[in-house]
Amino acid sequence: MNRVAVVGAGWAGMAAAVDLAGRGIPVTVFEASRSLGGRARRVSVDGTDLDNGQHILIGAYRDTLALMRKVGVDPERALMRVPLELRYADGFHLRAPRLPAPLNLLVALLGANGVSLAQSFAAMRFMAALRAKRYRVAPDRSVAQLLDEHAQTGVLRSHLWEPLCVSALNTSVERASAQVFANALRDGLTGRRENSDLLLPRTDLGRLFPEPAAEYVKARGGAIELGTPVRRIERVSGGFRLNDAQEFSGAVIACGPHQAGPLLVQLPELADALAAISAFAYEPIVTCYLQYPESVLLPATMLGFTGGILQWVFDRGRLGGPKGLLAAVISASGAHQELTKEELTARIGIELKAAFGELPSPRWSQVITEKRATFSCTPGLARPRAATAIPGLLLAGDYVASEYPGTLEAAVRSGIEAAEKLMG
Repeated sequence: MNRVAVVGAGWAGMAAAVDLAGRGIPVTVFEASRSLGGRARRVSVDGTDLDNGQHILIGAYRDTLALMRKVGVDPERALMRVPLELRYADGFHLRAPRLPAPLNLLVALLGANGVSLAQSFAAMRFMAALRAKRYRVAPDRSVAQLLDEHAQTGVLRSHLWEPLCVSALNTSVERASAQVFANALRDGLTGRRENSDLLLPRTDLGRLFPEPAAEYVKARGGAIELGTPVRRIERVSGGFRLNDAQEFSGAVIACGPHQAGPLLVQLPELADALAAISAFAYEPIVTCYLQYPESVLLPATMLGFTGGILQWVFDRGRLGGPKGLLAAVISASGAHQELTKEELTARIGIELKAAFGELPSPRWSQVITEKRATFSCTPGLARPRAATAIPGLLLAGDYVASEYPGTLEAAVRSGIEAAEKLMG
């Protein structure tokens, strides 16, 4: 393999580039925008570095953590690691102690505030039933149906299972795949105790991986071409030609699925992959940043909300950011999409005041909407595979066929898989 092109500098593309560069393969990464990270990147607002969405990693993200170490990022310094803890503004609190799994989850369920013994035992039976079936849900159905079948009701449904589904799959429980949700529960709540740890970024998403990854690639003879969209790809003798100019012996298309489509349509052999991508629906993630006076401090780094449009609020000041800066997050489709940015900010302010009493007015606010943050992770969704019908041409991205939803770990694993198949 002489030279490889990677189209897209998101987490999947940079994972592929790092893997290939580590094998001594010259890599050129093409990115249409002027920044690295794709749908998980840094943005600057009036001199303040923010993220285009608040992301949480978990201890089960083994490939992401390993790749961070490979490019020189220490996860223990860059991420705040805490045992699984869900704290809500309404008083609900579930915390897993540092005990081996599944004992940690058992103690967490039994000790959760406002949860009856009957609900705790029902939740344990639910997990036991999934484990007995090796976490296979056949036929696939919605998460709501799965929870109904296993009598998951009350506060654990509204404060544990449903929020975990929306956070992991970025799709409402009425539409989300029960099979993919079961996979997420298997990897996040079982196995090693550390798998369920929450890893909260102390730095922006660019510095967390994509930017150190770019330096790693360049140090090994690779190139990062920002502001360089790839509009044309064609097969030539010995490989591929991009934009009627540069030629490569292999290529990894690692941009978002809606961006990959215009490239795939140029290659008739990839009709099946194009058909799968064309059938995708997408889900947004909205993050509203509110800069309050420095005296404003949440009772916890991460707080959950129910009953309104707000889902989670993060105190960025507790994560090393500006004091008083809150990040309010709303995942998946919903009624909030009908609101203007001003209306959304006002609604969030009202819900925060209802939870914490009177708050001073924020000094500034910024709403960032990633309209196609992930694909809609619905039951039985057909997803294209990494290997295509064209030798030497691979797909990478969180949407590529796997057991996982559209997460950073899924993106990283797909990039590694693409690089390995290309070398194979």
